[in-house]
Parts: sequence; structure tokens; C-alpha cells
Amino acid sequence: MIAVIDYDMGNLRSVAKAFEKVGADVVVTREPGKIVDASHVVLPGVGAFRDCMHHLREFKLIDPILKTIESGKPFLGICLGLQVLLDESDEFGLHKGLGLISGRVELFPPNMVAEAGQGSERMPERLKVPHMGWNSITKHKESRLLEGVDDGEYFYFVHSYYAVPTDPSVTLTSTNYGIEYTSAIEVENMWAVQFHPEKSQSAGLKVLENFSRID
Repeated sequence: MIAVIDYDMGNLRSVAKAFEKVGADVVVTREPGKIVDASHVVLPGVGAFRDCMHHLREFKLIDPILKTIESGKPFLGICLGLQVLLDESDEFGLHKGLGLISGRVELFPPNMVAEAGQGSERMPERLKVPHMGWNSITKHKESRLLEGVDDGEYFYFVHSYYAVPTDPSVTLTSTNYGIEYTSAIEVENMWAVQFHPEKSQSAGLKVLENFSRID
């Protein structure tokens, strides 16, 4: 059973329905016992880092998250669920995260521009924040999470902040949006993606199917 953690943030039902579509048994829950007993745990999220950490503390969900990861069970963070794995974020002031991955979360720099194609005479395009829409990933290493997913595949993103891990070896994929940033992380039994697989059509479903089959 896959437990999708309910902490009053994020499109929980969309994530659960996407897992159901690939044949996984899934429950949306905030009960610590169900989370600890699950075979796989997913932390999705949309919104602010500060609010996420507040809700995780309020609903007493930090301990079951830590127990899940310590037990070696597969854990997947999605979007904000990736960011809170790091040490801290400067979104709406400096706020501490779970500290499971060394690094911090930063706002996209102002006045970013898209790279012009080779030989193009077009003026560079100024990029908007948040980064919203489809973008490609560059794979940095092989992973069970990305089996059957091509290098350069497109996924759906919605975010203004991005993860900056201290150790670059934890980067599973990167994405270019004015800067090259970490868009997926893998550390032992922890996987986390900045994009939304539940909104990324067949490629996203493949990621969720792969995760559900990791043992």
C-alpha cells in the first residue's frame, strides 16, 4: 500500500488517482500508523515551504516521515515535497526544513532569459517566475525511478523556488530555466522530483509506476 501524506496542502487526490491509474493500491492519510505501516510513502505539495513545515508539525507527521526513511522503505517527494527535504528555505523569511538532504531552497534569480537557439537572430526571451509549464529533464545517472523515461523527456512544472543541494552527486536530473537547476534527487531510498508527475501525462505515469514497483 502506498500512503500519500495528507497535510492540507497539495493536489492529493490527483496524485492518488494517478497512482491508481498505474494499478497501485493507495491511501490518502494523515494517520501516523498508516504511514509507518505503508510499503511506500509519498509527500506531495503545492504552496509555501513555511506553511508546509507548520502543517507537518501540527499534524505530527514529521516522526512517521523520518521513521519511513530510516526503515529503508521507498519515499517520494513531489514539488514542495522535494524542497522540504533540504535544510532550509528563504521563502517568506528563513525557515528550517527536515534536514534529510544537505542544501537549501532559493528563489529563481530576477531577470532570467531563455537561451537563444544556435544561429537564432531572435532577442533572448525574458523568463517569468513562477516557472510554469512543460520543460525537459537531463538525466545525470541511471535510476529505477526513471526506467523507460528518455533523457530530454518533458514534464510539467509549477514553482518559484528550486533546490540547491550541497552535494551535486544527489542530483538525479537537472532542468534549464534561465539557470541549470536540480529537478530530481536520489539518495538511497529517497527520491524527490520538482516536477508534477501526476500532471505529466504518460511520462509522469511511468515515473509513478516505477516508484510503486521499487521494493
